[in-house]
Amino acid sequence: MKRVAILISGGGSNMVALCRDMVGDHPCRPVLVASNDPAAGGLARAEAMGIATAAVDHRKFSGDRAAFEAALLEPILAAAPDILCLAGFMRVLTPAFVARFEGRMLNIHPSLLPKYPGLHTHARAIAAGDTEAGCSVHEVTAVLDDGPVLGRAVVPVDADETPETLTAKVLVQEHKLYPAVLRRFAMGERGLLTL
Repeated sequence: MKRVAILISGGGSNMVALCRDMVGDHPCRPVLVASNDPAAGGLARAEAMGIATAAVDHRKFSGDRAAFEAALLEPILAAAPDILCLAGFMRVLTPAFVARFEGRMLNIHPSLLPKYPGLHTHARAIAAGDTEAGCSVHEVTAVLDDGPVLGRAVVPVDADETPETLTAKVLVQEHKLYPAVLRRFAMGERGLLTL
């Protein structure tokens, strides 16, 4: 059974989708939900599911990313995860942190990578006149949103689409894609899954 730690920054809807899937014959179990924001709504949701939580407020480290990451590593290493999942974790991790979990860290990103790494992906897709958008699950590397893509889900971009409506459409697919990719990843499957 693979141990999974999940990093969040907000409400944790993708974390909830992952944890709800990690039951029965699933090859993983959640062992920790950690956040860079002690007020993140997802922490209470994880606690309600009986999952251990931790919070390390990045604001207390005033730009010292290495010190923040050292503090964040403490509860993560104590939980001894086999896989680390970023689920709406809104901090860019240093290459040194990423290297510790090389080959066993996943992230979900709200675009069809390699298009639109970084922020404001839905607004950028609409502004570009794209007819399709979606989300990707990828392995985390030292380069932002640049690791191998393991899963992708596509949604149409309607003529009257707004960033808000596109966000809602893509989020539905994120909640299906991420659990499916994690399950495959834990079993050693690295091929591209398309929903």
